[in-house]
Amino acid sequence: MKRILVTGQGGQLATGLLEALPALGFEPLPVGQPDFEFDKPETVEAAFAALRPDAVVNCAAWTAVDAAEDDEPGAFRANALGPALLGRLTAEAGIPLIQISTDYVYDGQKPDPYVETDDPRPVGAYGRTKLAGEWAALAANPQTVVMRTAWVVSPVGRNFVKTMLAVGATRPELKVVADQWGNPTAAPDLADAIAKVLARIRETGWQPQYRGVFHATNAGHVSWHGFAEAIFAAAAQRGGPRPVVHAITTEEYPTKAVRPANSQLVLDKLRDVFGIEMPNWQQGLDRVLKVLL
Repeated sequence: MKRILVTGQGGQLATGLLEALPALGFEPLPVGQPDFEFDKPETVEAAFAALRPDAVVNCAAWTAVDAAEDDEPGAFRANALGPALLGRLTAEAGIPLIQISTDYVYDGQKPDPYVETDDPRPVGAYGRTKLAGEWAALAANPQTVVMRTAWVVSPVGRNFVKTMLAVGATRPELKVVADQWGNPTAAPDLADAIAKVLARIRETGWQPQYRGVFHATNAGHVSWHGFAEAIFAAAAQRGGPRPVVHAITTEEYPTKAVRPANSQLVLDKLRDVFGIEMPNWQQGLDRVLKVLL
């Protein structure tokens, strides 16, 4: 196993994989629009046939959570039909598929952190379509690893860290939701974990315990408000902005799509099966800020 097809070229995770994969001896083969589009299945099949990968990491997705409420069929094509197609192609080739999923498959009502065996109950279009993508990939290819992640941030793309830094540079005071909790995840740390999963598969060959759902985030949890406070505290040490951050409730910041109030994810299975210990979210944040600032 050497050649790894990475979908979602230019995105946060795909960009991280361009560094993480070569560090473990893999050759990333990044693909993205317009040459690779789930809305145009023929482009996916053509790219797969031309590149002949040894494994696939599917980072491509419809991630606009609120917009998915207005166009669930569009989100479904990207988040469910796309993984189904990749599942079929990888199964026919006899190679592994790593499907990236999300904490939004949970309803956020559990008082404790979620484990992989908890029933998924998505409350919005984004979560429903991502869950359908998990099922489709697992049904199509027995060599499928689903990695559910959350609150992804990185030096590239649109994400919470970059938004906070941009807004904090122009406003002395901000309001951030304090009653939603989760695991912030640095895309470079997630990319490292994916590369390690592939390395384990390369080392041992495919094993039955590799199939299924795994949580993959940075360790530890925080609210959005706490995360914002940590961003500005760390940024201030590097000469960045330090506005006052006021805590508000979800009711005070309504959005079209419902966000899970609690999407804390337990990481034990990733450690037990693949031997991967994830850095804590503060370390991940520091890794991102070192690049941005």
